Amino acid sequence: MTESSLKSKTILSLFWSFIDKFGQQLLNFASMLILMNIISAREYGIFGSLAIFIAFSTILIDSGFGRALLNRHNLTDTDYSTVFIFNISLSIVLYLLLYFSAPLLGDIFHTPEIVPVARVLFFSLVFNAFGLIHYTILTKKADFKGLSKINIFALLIADIVAVLMAIYDLGVWALVFQSILFALIRTILLWIYSGWRPNGIFSKKRLSSFFSFSSKLLVSNTISTVANNIYPSLIAMFYPMNQVAYFNQAKRYQDIPFVTMSNTFRSVAMLILSEVNRDSDRMKRILSKLIKSISFISFPVGFIMIITAESLFFLFFKEKWLEAVPYFRILTFAGMLSPFIFIFNELFIAKEKSAYFLGVEIFKSILLIILIVLLLPEGLMALAGSWVIYTAVTLLILVVLSGKLIGYNAVSFLKDVLPYLAIAMICTIISYFITLSIHNTILYILTNAVLIVGLYILSCKFLKLEMSSEVENWFFNLKKKKK
Repeated sequence: MTESSLKSKTILSLFWSFIDKFGQQLLNFASMLILMNIISAREYGIFGSLAIFIAFSTILIDSGFGRALLNRHNLTDTDYSTVFIFNISLSIVLYLLLYFSAPLLGDIFHTPEIVPVARVLFFSLVFNAFGLIHYTILTKKADFKGLSKINIFALLIADIVAVLMAIYDLGVWALVFQSILFALIRTILLWIYSGWRPNGIFSKKRLSSFFSFSSKLLVSNTISTVANNIYPSLIAMFYPMNQVAYFNQAKRYQDIPFVTMSNTFRSVAMLILSEVNRDSDRMKRILSKLIKSISFISFPVGFIMIITAESLFFLFFKEKWLEAVPYFRILTFAGMLSPFIFIFNELFIAKEKSAYFLGVEIFKSILLIILIVLLLPEGLMALAGSWVIYTAVTLLILVVLSGKLIGYNAVSFLKDVLPYLAIAMICTIISYFITLSIHNTILYILTNAVLIVGLYILSCKFLKLEMSSEVENWFFNLKKKKK
């Protein structure tokens, strides 16, 4: 693929991937806005404490074969059918294990009512497993337009049902059925849209051919998933369920822009980097552009969130959720760094360096255990700080490994990132002092957002940073097409 066609494919994929991720996060935000004002913090805590089991099981069901399929060329229908049968079989086994383990969870979390909630919620694992291959096929075709329509429609229906259930005072069950319905409707639509059907053939030989790549990826992804989702369950063991909710919802809300960003760029990176995985120089150029793009968006968004955090929570949830604000501010520092981590991970996958993951994840898991042991006794604010440290160290390790793999080292990374970080910080400090006397909540939020974004864009343009030119060119080409 030529450089121009690759760039065109990247832009188109990026656009539809963004529509998909942004649309999902917008719907999540809207539904959470309603649900969090109706459902109690304790019920949110019950639901959040089960997140680790859903995330962990989802990784096990996929087993890294999805990424192996994306990386391989000339796949046969038997390859897809083999992985499909494996996914379904494992999902049923895991569901049964979790079903019978539910009473144990009730004892661990000192919450007996969690048992029926867990048993119903875990059905989503089986529903998702039925759509994994269809999702992989559409991703491999770069059909992000189709995926965006499927995801947004499924989520819209699930959100509407959840809100209606919450209005009728069904509490935590509204959250449970929101998750289950999204998985079910999404899978049905994937089957209808993709047109692929399993041929019923299972080949041990074909499955084992993917295993050398996927096995290390599975172990590393499992460790990473446990780390990313362990906090709510850990807090539930030592603190009341409402504290689980404050911490978990703070993390979820700060995640909204950064998950959108991460998934958008990740979807494009997994496609584009795989195309050029034999050309390290091109990979380095593409990686540099992706890092600059993330920096351009991530830092101003993150600092706006930090400076307006209390006003945002008061505006949307009043006093009910203000206890989540300190966690939100601290966790946002980690959120600003998280999109970079996703991109570096895609680099290593594209290079089929799954062994990198295993070594990094083992080191990270040891670090996380040490941080939790040291900081959990100091309280939940310290625990939130441990996540920032963990994220920063993870990013540092990945940058060092990237330098060894394709020559994109710490110097390259800092050169791409620091200008945008410094400008965003300076603009935020200026905005903070200008808006000190504003007491109206909405006016305070809007003034800070406009000031920071305006000063930021002008500064980037004045300093002739690459991304300001890229954005200008994009708007110019967009206007040209409309004419």
